[in-house]
Amino acid sequence: MIYVLIFLVGFGLSISGGISIILYLNFIPAGITILDYLAIIQTKIECYFFLIGIVIMGISVRKMSLLSVK
Repeated sequence: MIYVLIFLVGFGLSISGGISIILYLNFIPAGITILDYLAIIQTKIECYFFLIGIVIMGISVRKMSLLSVK
């Protein structure tokens, strides 16, 4: 049951980070290039929540699947 909670925390982090990445896409019509966009989101900590959430969800799914095999 704890792995379900960990999965939900990871899901929340990935949603938060994904929304931040999408929000920063609004800079592109202002005249910046894709490389500038990537440089901007590389400096924002909330964009890293997406990757952290994906990793946490992957770990919890793996642990849940290992528990169900036993």
